This record gives sequence, C-alpha cells and structure tokens, in this order.
Amino acid sequence: MIRNQWGWGAVCAWVAMAAALYVIPGCSSKPGDLKSLATGSMKSLAVVAQPSLAPTSPFTDAAGKPHTLAEFKGKVVVLNLWATWCGPCVEEMPTLAKLQTAFAGQPVAVVPVSVDREEDRANAEDFIAKRPPLPFYGDASYALAYGFKAPGLPTTVLIDPAGNVRATVSGGADWSTDDARRVIEALEKPS
Repeated sequence: MIRNQWGWGAVCAWVAMAAALYVIPGCSSKPGDLKSLATGSMKSLAVVAQPSLAPTSPFTDAAGKPHTLAEFKGKVVVLNLWATWCGPCVEEMPTLAKLQTAFAGQPVAVVPVSVDREEDRANAEDFIAKRPPLPFYGDASYALAYGFKAPGLPTTVLIDPAGNVRATVSGGADWSTDDARRVIEALEKPS
C-alpha cells in the first residue's frame, strides 16, 4: 500500500513538473517583449535597447496644420517615413492602411509622414488619399528623419503609448500580417 501511494505521488510530481515546464516558457517573456517577435514579415524589427521619448519635430497635415508626435500619446504609434519616389515605400503603404483598418477603434495610430519635396507634396497627398483610412502628413525638411537617424526610406518607428521609441523597421515590410499585429499588440502592453 505504501508503495502504491509513493508511486502515485511520483507520477503526480512528474505531471506537475511537466506542466510547469510547458507553461513557464510562455510566461517568461515580459509583456511588451518585442525581441521574440522579430520573425516573418517583422524579421527586420530592431528593438531599441534604451527606449527614449520620440523627437518633438513638427510635421504638417494636408491642410498645413502643424502636429507633433506628442499629440498621439496614449496610443501605439506606427510612424512611417516615406516618399513617393521610394519603391519599397509605395509597395508597403497599402499594408499600412490594412494595419490601421485592423486596429480601427483601438488606441493605435498609423502616421505616414511623407518627406517628399514641397513641389511634390500634391502628388504625395493624392497617393495617400487613395489609401484610406491613412491621413496625410508631410515633412519636407526631413526633421523627423534626422531626429530618428533614419538610415533610409522607408523607415518605420514604433512608439508605445507613453511616447517612447521602442523599435524600428528599416526597409519595406508587410504590415498586414499576423506578425505585424502581434508586434502592435505587444506595444499596447506596459513594458
């Protein structure tokens, strides 16, 4: 009888240990952990080692009204620096529109900022107008691009609801994928 009880106890201990080992890896990543999400369409995701506040450089909307990233505090911001003459920018823009649509009604803002020259602004505005629900923003001075030390176009900067830069993606990406949605969902959680 003692042998039987010890046998069941050992079995129960092994089952409990196996369950813990199965569950622990899923619990070990912190909320908002982005490094583990740099896969698939987000393979070029570069996580910022020390998050810092986003630059305050102004940019304008289609009506010429100035804005700053501080206006988006409380939302996950997907800031995309792009231009109409940039092939990968043009290719990824519809996927950014799909990302904004997927997060409609949630605290997520896709903020595409064109760095086209002033004389090309009308063309950039027309391009964005054909990709709802994206708004038009422009920065012909490249102030945001310089502030973020953008290595080229497109550059996408991911900012958490507290206004901290958390990651960047250099080059084009497919923002309409489950991989991209998981990154945005991770940013919504406190780090």
